[in-house]
Amino acid sequence: MEEKNRLSDDFTQGSILGKLIKFMLPILGALILQAMYGAVDLLVVGRFGTDTGISAVATGSNIINLVTFVITALTMGVTVLISKYLGEKKQERIGGVIGSAICFFGMFTIAAMLLLLFGAPVFAGWLNAPSEAFALTVQYVRICGVGIVFVVAYNVISGIFRGLGNSRLPLLFVAIACVVNIIGDLLFIAVFQMNVAGAAFATILAQAVSVVLSLFIIARQNLPFTFSKKDLRFNGEVFIFLKLGIPLALQEMLTNISFLILCAIVNNISLEASSGYGIAQKVISFVMLIPSALMQSMSAFVAQNVGAGKEKRARKAMFTGMALGACVGIFITLIAFFRGDIPSALFTPNEAYILRSAEYLKGFAIEAVLTCVVFSYIGYFNGHGMSLPVMLQGISASFLVRVPLSYIFSLKENASLFEIGLAVPAASVYGIVFFTVCYIWYIRKSRGPEKRGNI
Repeated sequence: MEEKNRLSDDFTQGSILGKLIKFMLPILGALILQAMYGAVDLLVVGRFGTDTGISAVATGSNIINLVTFVITALTMGVTVLISKYLGEKKQERIGGVIGSAICFFGMFTIAAMLLLLFGAPVFAGWLNAPSEAFALTVQYVRICGVGIVFVVAYNVISGIFRGLGNSRLPLLFVAIACVVNIIGDLLFIAVFQMNVAGAAFATILAQAVSVVLSLFIIARQNLPFTFSKKDLRFNGEVFIFLKLGIPLALQEMLTNISFLILCAIVNNISLEASSGYGIAQKVISFVMLIPSALMQSMSAFVAQNVGAGKEKRARKAMFTGMALGACVGIFITLIAFFRGDIPSALFTPNEAYILRSAEYLKGFAIEAVLTCVVFSYIGYFNGHGMSLPVMLQGISASFLVRVPLSYIFSLKENASLFEIGLAVPAASVYGIVFFTVCYIWYIRKSRGPEKRGNI
């Protein structure tokens, strides 16, 4: 049994900080490599492609990222459910969760692919893609849409292993993809001069190789559960993980739509602003890795402890995550605020684009600290299966704070990307207040006479 369970980890005992860091670091590594997908695409296009290609990849990536984030949120329901069953010692139910997840995400993949293929021109129009880059944006989205099956497969596989407490294999899978993507970008863009199409083809190739190799690696592992063909069907587990995942997916979708609106607002200013904002977003994709890793780690960590009846340990994990993320976030904030031009210059030699990117990063900078607190809260509530407050916070922060402020700032003459960037941390301040109220309410509610001893 000990050999059988070596791919999973027990979060219900031992040092919280030590186990959280041990679990989080491979997730962070995987997220860094994932972020390099879009970053390398933009970097190589910026160096060997065209200026319009930069805008096309930046805008097209926003559309693809929206779909990817929805997929990730849906698989979070699978992660939390598997972690909960591990904490409850109900490993026999995990096979059913995985079987129903494969069936559901198979149907989801077909729908997403058709949506991206036929809706690409509409989406590019909604985002006010500059006329010079419109056709290239549509091309990028359509090619990536064909390969969405590999994005779905990777996220489902990774979600399963994070639920088991294993974050090392997902890191290996994405590392393979990243290496293939870099080679593909250099080959297709620098050598064959395929510009935006080359970036999209490299991404699809990388994801395909990663999924095929990951399935080969998994087949050779000892898993802490049984899985057979009879599990490969829709069953009652699908309703449970969708109950957890759909509110999160809706929240992710609407939150990212708010960022698409922000992209459209900036695109409407000028090509220079569009490209500068696109470069800043690639830098931000790295800035947001620590809070994202915290959220994914916290969800699995808390779910296991909740399943084992250790609520007090789950709360301590949340506060530990907040402190850990904020300490690292301070250093990132200082770099983004004072020297945002340095990371921006990695993506283009165009001085105007670099200045616009640094301008946006200066307004955004403090978000590196604030979002660690927000995402730790999100992980805590996700781990409890309480996805409704997460959804409400995400939607209200986006459409009551971030979008209105961005639009108001953009209306000013000679609109500054610095001011537009401030709308993002403003939304996080709102999120912290929102979640703090929800947390206090939940703690008071759970401290009823029948549960006081457990708290």
